Amino acid sequence: MGVMDILALVVPAMIFLAAPLIFTAPGGLFSERSGVVNIGLEGLMVMGAFTAILTTLYLEGLGFGAWSPWLSLIVAVIVGALFSLFHAVASITLKADQIVSGVALNFLAVGLSVFLVRNIFGRGQTDYIANRISRENIPVLQDIPIIGPLFFERVYYTSFIAIAAAFIVWYIVFYTPFGLRLRSVGEHPMAADTMGIRVNRMRYIGVMLSGAFAGMGGAVFALTTAGNFAGNTIVGQGFMSLAALIFGKWHPLGALGAALFFGLAQSLSITGQAIPFLANVPQVYLLIAPYVLTILALAGFVGKAEAPKAIGKPYEKGSR
Repeated sequence: MGVMDILALVVPAMIFLAAPLIFTAPGGLFSERSGVVNIGLEGLMVMGAFTAILTTLYLEGLGFGAWSPWLSLIVAVIVGALFSLFHAVASITLKADQIVSGVALNFLAVGLSVFLVRNIFGRGQTDYIANRISRENIPVLQDIPIIGPLFFERVYYTSFIAIAAAFIVWYIVFYTPFGLRLRSVGEHPMAADTMGIRVNRMRYIGVMLSGAFAGMGGAVFALTTAGNFAGNTIVGQGFMSLAALIFGKWHPLGALGAALFFGLAQSLSITGQAIPFLANVPQVYLLIAPYVLTILALAGFVGKAEAPKAIGKPYEKGSR
């Protein structure tokens, strides 16, 4: 097996598996850049996956066919944003501990979704959807030598949407007035308040944006990989997204690179047995590799990456 054959196995799988993380990590950036820690990304992804599958099944029943998963992505984004309000109210308005609130959000999401699934379907998982988001060949681009087969053959459009979203978030956060206000309330909320910026309102917006992006990430995973929903559909992807955010030093493009790195680790766990120099590595080692790399990344970067200065600190002055 040549180098190109190995890359043809690994690269498409890497981009595909990284897509949910690429959506969720920049989403978490909105919340944390505004000064609110969001440990609840996992729970928000769970709600996105649950909503996407349920909505797709419903729309398929109405005859929407191949449009069903795409329309369900929109619903998942809305539900993710609304569900994040639990964390926003607890952390911003009630000034609860943000870590505890995020953990509670994770438990609430899994418990609520499994409860609803059991009540609706009478068992622990939903039916499988008939219309998933499918792989496509990109016309013209797939014919480009070398990179065409790697990046533009049998790919998911959601992967390119995720990468584009990361660049859009980068532009918004660093080159727009909204991004400046968002970063200011995460760095020095009192100074921002003095300049007339409504600190708590900006933080609510940041948390809701993180919910929207995480909902999209969970939905993409469910509609491309899982095909149905159960309590274990989302297992650790939210925490990997948080690790990618920290690994990327709270920068959208850094988070994008970290998400691709974790996607590479996940792709090796799937394709490793087909690669000559990994064929003799026990499968269990390849399966745990993404999580081990997540731990190593956090252990190596948590102390070195500089978080927003006001992150995790409720703003006490008035109601602004």
